[in-house]
Amino acid sequence: MAKAYKPADLRAKTADELQTLLLDLKREQFNLRFQRATGQTEGQSRVKEVRRAVARIKTLAVESVKKHTAGATAPAAKS
Repeated sequence: MAKAYKPADLRAKTADELQTLLLDLKREQFNLRFQRATGQTEGQSRVKEVRRAVARIKTLAVESVKKHTAGATAPAAKS
């Protein structure tokens, strides 16, 4: 059974944990692509799940960066 990567669960992880998970998913994505090319895939739906999980993690990374830089780069008030 494949693990579901829900946004709430992913937000609870640290940046290092997300980076490690992203690396693992990228490896799995490569292996699934290779299996599909050689005709060895068993579950075609896993390709879709992995692709979406990668997108979710990348989206959360961008949100995190925006959240941390929003306060630091606030525009100066005009007089």
